[in-house]
Amino acid sequence: MVRQMSDKEILRGQLMAQLVEGKLDQKSAAARLAISVRQVKRLKRRYLNEGAPGLISNKRGQASNRRIPASVIAQALALIQAHYSDFGPTLAAEKLREQHAISLSVETVRQQMIAAGYWKPKRGQVARTHPMRDRRPRRGELIQIDGSPHDWFEGRAPACCLLVFIDDATSELMELQFVNTETTLGYMAALTRHILRHGLPAALYSDKHSIFRINAAEVDADAQTQFARALTQLGIAGIQAHSPQAKGRVERANQTLQDRLVKEMRLQGINDQASANAWLPQFMADFNRRFAVAPAQATDAHVPYQGGLAALQRILSVHEERTLSKNLSCQHDGQLLQVLTQGGGLSLRGAKVCVHSHSDGRKELSWQGRGLAFESQAKPAKQQIPVSGKELNAVVDVALKKRKATSPAANQPKRTQNTIGKQKPSSIAKPVKQTKPPKYSQAASP
Repeated sequence: MVRQMSDKEILRGQLMAQLVEGKLDQKSAAARLAISVRQVKRLKRRYLNEGAPGLISNKRGQASNRRIPASVIAQALALIQAHYSDFGPTLAAEKLREQHAISLSVETVRQQMIAAGYWKPKRGQVARTHPMRDRRPRRGELIQIDGSPHDWFEGRAPACCLLVFIDDATSELMELQFVNTETTLGYMAALTRHILRHGLPAALYSDKHSIFRINAAEVDADAQTQFARALTQLGIAGIQAHSPQAKGRVERANQTLQDRLVKEMRLQGINDQASANAWLPQFMADFNRRFAVAPAQATDAHVPYQGGLAALQRILSVHEERTLSKNLSCQHDGQLLQVLTQGGGLSLRGAKVCVHSHSDGRKELSWQGRGLAFESQAKPAKQQIPVSGKELNAVVDVALKKRKATSPAANQPKRTQNTIGKQKPSSIAKPVKQTKPPKYSQAASP
């Protein structure tokens, strides 16, 4: 089999020919080839003995001395088949190194997974059609937020939504929280934890969901959603993106989390939202260690919140205005809220109060910024619930049971027509008391 010379070996042959003919000295040849003069002498001897083919490397076509043993590759593929067959090459390489002490490069794992059919190579990226925006220079200047609905537990629990807060300057995960669906109270609870952990960010960057802005065609210019009102009170700017590509950092993070987080929870044996939310801080710390980048400026743009926890929770709650009645009560969400006062509470009659609904189900009542003590009572039903034909007989049976329960006891005499005339006569007849005629009587009509 005739071995072909590479471009590097052809250049060496040309220089060796010039060296043999005396057109080039050894030092210049060594400089041209970026090798030592001693190596030039070796090449010259091989050229003189074997000609140009003698410059071809004898290692060509042979296995590298630094190749990975076949037993290690076989062991890695067996582990991938057993545990990581649907993992990406990067994540599979990490798990092989961390869990099984098998250190292979990502490209080696990728090639082996392609050969075994566990991974399909992706096509080259399409040219971008929109310009890239530079990152913000400081951590905390811009926090991108989004909700990612997905089957996070792979059928082990109902599908839910993951709320994601990511810093624009560092790609650091700031807050993760599993919720049933995207709601105002869910985002408020996540923002509360973010503020307590990091401080007040300068701005939040979101999509055009109705949680963040009013999308009606005709609306008052000053109207705000509950979430936007809370941001205004906290001094945080709320910015909405025109397209998903504009907030691409959190969108790409969602894709990464739908791959990595799902598989990590499978390995950890996490099968419900409560366990997942308790474990998420540990996952965020490991994720940020791997993927977060250093900001352009070291200073942090977060501002510490100066108020107390109760005040922060009151701001980050849903506010609804109600008017107190004369007996200092109001209705909210099917409940009757009765204000408790020691005095008469005359000043609260007809007052406008605010009902605060918190993410944990609590309710607060405030008037002019002050909390009011109250108790919640079930609102009495004014109308009977309609009954279908299938349920009619059961309802009638219940009514008959109640009727029997309220009937008089067996030893109690019943007042009927037969017993009225059998009363014991009195020994002394009482005079009949005459009633006085009315002072003014109407004349009978003729």
